[in-house]
Amino acid sequence: MVQAPVSNADIQSKEQESLRQWLHNLSVAIIAGKRIGKEEAIALTQIEGQENILLLCEAADKVRQACCGNVVDLCSIVNIKSGSCSENCGFCAQSAHHPGKDSPIYGLKSTEEILAQAKSAEAAGAKRFCLVSQGRGIKYNSPKSAEFEEILETVRRIIAETNIKPCCALGEVTPEQAQELKEAGVTRYNHNLEASEKFFPEIVTTHTWRDRVETIKNIKAAGIQACTGGIMGLGESWEDRVDLALALRELEVESVPLNLLTPRPGTPLDDRPKLDVYEALKAIAIFRLILPQQILRYAGGREAVMGELQALGFQAGMNAMLIGHYLTTLGQPPEQDHAMLESLGLAGGEAPIPGEYSTQC
Repeated sequence: MVQAPVSNADIQSKEQESLRQWLHNLSVAIIAGKRIGKEEAIALTQIEGQENILLLCEAADKVRQACCGNVVDLCSIVNIKSGSCSENCGFCAQSAHHPGKDSPIYGLKSTEEILAQAKSAEAAGAKRFCLVSQGRGIKYNSPKSAEFEEILETVRRIIAETNIKPCCALGEVTPEQAQELKEAGVTRYNHNLEASEKFFPEIVTTHTWRDRVETIKNIKAAGIQACTGGIMGLGESWEDRVDLALALRELEVESVPLNLLTPRPGTPLDDRPKLDVYEALKAIAIFRLILPQQILRYAGGREAVMGELQALGFQAGMNAMLIGHYLTTLGQPPEQDHAMLESLGLAGGEAPIPGEYSTQC
């Protein structure tokens, strides 16, 4: 009897079933406490094709549900000081080395103006409000600089007059400054690594990756949670992305913003192609499988890169997002974000930090 030839569709179906089973077993192991190493993570980066990437997202979503629950962490940010930055980060329109087209330049906003924006963020549903300033960091100012003292007072006013939690992103800080932030009431501090240690010099040369790590260690030593992530689409390799995720795990950061590059006119990276949606989803899913308990946050580029498919990010492992506007670009209306979460069966609020939701993962 002549055996019927095996079709390409049959082969593809068997390969997909094999992939599905591998990813299922991997997600079960991660939920049970396994931490994947670099070799396994690199293997995940080899998954190609939309259907297979969606299988990867499905596995990551199972991990998110088991290890983090269904609450999506909502925060908003404000640029309290903009432009003429001394650093040469190739992606940033605020750098004095390559000021982006139409990038605003202004000094420190008043406490009253920042407080008003904090109240607006609270009304929009944000639970945290991050004060972001340009520059290498307050570490290079006098420890008792007038600007730092004003920021500390603004933090205290936000705590006294709202129910929103103030966070800060002020660049590099000393251990003493970290302690002052803690005493003022800051419970989370944003300081991104941006990329892997190997790739970092390709995008920034005025400071080092290790400089950034030092600040992360300083804030954690002061008892402040670290909100530390990076940017996808800078020109980095998949290995760079894996190395960044593994570094964040080693540093035990609590919150991980994942920015999707939207090239800004006038910056050195303005010719970078926009990330493919499914490449972004694959990156999100791999970060979730490496970081099962961390708050994984949709940050800059969510609307511009993901477009109408941005909801898929929450089915690939995301459990947090910025709502409202970004530093130099506009976000979509908060009402649209809340409607999206509701359609997915998710609730906006404060997501648990590692160890709060599940002690098993």
